[in-house]
Amino acid sequence: MPRFLVLARKDLGLMLGLGLGLAQTILLGLLIIFVFSLSLPVGETMTGQAAAAIFWLASVFGLVLLFNALYHLEEANGVRLGLLLAPISPGTVFLGKALAGAALLLLAQIFFLLGLVVFLGQSLYGQWASALGLVLAVDLGLVVLGSLLGALSQGQAARESLLSVILFPLLVPLLLGGVKLGGGLLSGVGFQDESQWLTLILAFDALFAAVALILFPLVFREG
Repeated sequence: MPRFLVLARKDLGLMLGLGLGLAQTILLGLLIIFVFSLSLPVGETMTGQAAAAIFWLASVFGLVLLFNALYHLEEANGVRLGLLLAPISPGTVFLGKALAGAALLLLAQIFFLLGLVVFLGQSLYGQWASALGLVLAVDLGLVVLGSLLGALSQGQAARESLLSVILFPLLVPLLLGGVKLGGGLLSGVGFQDESQWLTLILAFDALFAAVALILFPLVFREG
């Protein structure tokens, strides 16, 4: 088994076994969706684009919680030095953290989607394949930056706020694409002529994946 899969499985086992991060992420996301549902007049339904914005807002806050928890595993147990001394490349650590974060985020997003249906009365109109493709494309950019900046913010409590402070502005182009395309799906019109947003998302994924693979070894060693 590739070493990054071993690291990802170890992180997933600890996060799910100890109940770290995931439960808080799901509860926070559902709370955000529920609070926005209170702004709706009785009998009215939120627009698809507004619902998509709330979905991605819940996902980004969940991303911060998940990657803070993932990198806190090594800090709390004092084994980060062991990872640095292990005969594995920093890129392997990056891929393991990103894969574990992606699996946990996808799991949380299943509950967020159910929250959109229950609290906001939304529907995907049978466009499940398109929705899955969009979520995977946007999540790739989210976990790449989450894994990189999670390593940057590790080590000291005062630096943990860096993850959200730096992360949110960088994610704006990715979230704009996710909201625009997600709004089309939730409105029942699909992607139509919005292929430029999909191109933007894929370009964002490719650019920041390359940047993260270059910068992560420096960030992880200096963290």
